[in-house]
Parts: sequence; C-alpha cells; structure tokens
Amino acid sequence: MAKGDTLKNVLESLRTNLPELNGVLLASSEGLPIAHSLSAGADPNRVAAWAAAACTLGRKVSDTMSGGNLGEVSIQADDAGLFVYSAGPKAVLAVLSPNGGNAGLIHLESRNAARELSTLFA
Repeated sequence: MAKGDTLKNVLESLRTNLPELNGVLLASSEGLPIAHSLSAGADPNRVAAWAAAACTLGRKVSDTMSGGNLGEVSIQADDAGLFVYSAGPKAVLAVLSPNGGNAGLIHLESRNAARELSTLFA
C-alpha cells in the first residue's frame, strides 16, 4: 500500500472508530499540516501549529525530567480537548475531542494510529 493510502486509511479509521471527534490532523514537527479530517470551521494551519508547539514543549519537559521519548500531550478545556501524539521524530498527530469524549478510547485508538503513522515518517 502506498504511503498516501496508508495515511488516508489511518485518519479515516480514527474518524470512523471515534465518530464524536471534532477532527484529526497529522502535522510535521515544524507545524505544517500534512493531512487532516477536521469539522467545519477548524483551521488546519492553526491546529497544526498548536499541535507542533504542544509536542515541542512536551518533548522539552520529558527531556528535562529524563523521562525518555514523549508519547502524548493532553489539553482539556471546558468544552473541548486536544490530544497530541508523537508520530515519530518528524510528525505529530492531533485529535480534537468535544467535552465528555471518551478519553480512554481516544487514547487507545490514537496511540495505535500514531504508531502506525510513525513508520511512514521514520
């Protein structure tokens, strides 16, 4: 399967398995959107920038704590959540959730997706 097809399938699978999501986005570690499936009104450029910034900060914190490689960063607000997963050294996966989304299921599905995506950007 071509990289583009794999990428599309992984993002579509996340949206299918977690229909309550407000969106999913894969970005470069520099904050540029690579691929996305976002609900109307969400700006992929902004989401990519936020995700990369959160991941960079998370990596710095993890390094400072001597905690090893960063796995994920979670941000919960009153009405929404942003989950950011490292997808290898060159990419980040952002998952946007409404308030009350099943965080456990989101983490389970998204961690698997990030692992699969990391092989495309190794």
